[in-house]
Amino acid sequence: MINMLVAEFRHNCQWGTAHVYKSAGNAFAAYRNNIDIAFADFSPQIIKEFEIFLRSRRGSRNTVATYMKVLKATYNRAVECGVAAYVPRLFGHVIVKSCNCVKRSLDAGDMGMLLVGNGKVADPELKKAGQVFSLMFLLRGIPFVDLAYLRKGDICGGVLHYRRRKTGRLLMVKLSQEAQGIIGELSAGTPLRSPYLFPFISSPEGTEAAYNEYQRALRHFNRQLGRLSRVVLSPSPLSTYAARHTWATMAYYCEIHHGIISEALGHSSIAVTEAYLRPFRNDRIDRANDTVIEYVKHEARGKK
Repeated sequence: MINMLVAEFRHNCQWGTAHVYKSAGNAFAAYRNNIDIAFADFSPQIIKEFEIFLRSRRGSRNTVATYMKVLKATYNRAVECGVAAYVPRLFGHVIVKSCNCVKRSLDAGDMGMLLVGNGKVADPELKKAGQVFSLMFLLRGIPFVDLAYLRKGDICGGVLHYRRRKTGRLLMVKLSQEAQGIIGELSAGTPLRSPYLFPFISSPEGTEAAYNEYQRALRHFNRQLGRLSRVVLSPSPLSTYAARHTWATMAYYCEIHHGIISEALGHSSIAVTEAYLRPFRNDRIDRANDTVIEYVKHEARGKK
């Protein structure tokens, strides 16, 4: 069933989804020692054992949740197709929700260093990585996948128009002078005949070749960000997610309404934005608690 769904996704040019399902299928096959299993033998015990197997391979919570969601979706499709019987709460005791509690944001000082101090980086690859990261932040935390697929015609009158590949929402971003400068430098390496704004991808959009080019560019970018973090920002973490989370966090610290932040990021709902901001709201609460404690101590000292 998983292989059938992978073939279906590939036929529909859903290369990323096909990749995730294939990876989950490979993991389940490894757990089963490549011995197939009928849906009639599918049980909560087997699903729980698969979760334990993934954890034993040091899989992150989000990886475990993703693979479990794939397994659950595959089972649901089998039920729809009439090849599996419906079993209530079959996945009731395993992780199927991702966790957004990991802090991925830079503080304002580190982000400022990248924006104004990136010219001090001598290595051209690291300098380029810093420019791409800074541009992602300047474009309201644009995801790397959306940045990589931008087209030359997406910029008109100093405004960037693009659709989120994840949600399909149309976003318009007024380009600052800093953003325009970085775009000019990064797009200089794009072939004239290419429809893309940046040289990350050369194959036609929607093809498997384009998806593979994007994956290679993403892996290379994350490697360079890891190096840049150690050289410039150590020990602050850097990844493609960090630019988006940093923009959201800085907007929150500037007391911008959550609804505006949600619109700016192109989230499907404000609940997604709340998940982004929850860890940083806790930081503020902790600092407020420290302030209260210090106030009480100060008052106590004054009465002695």
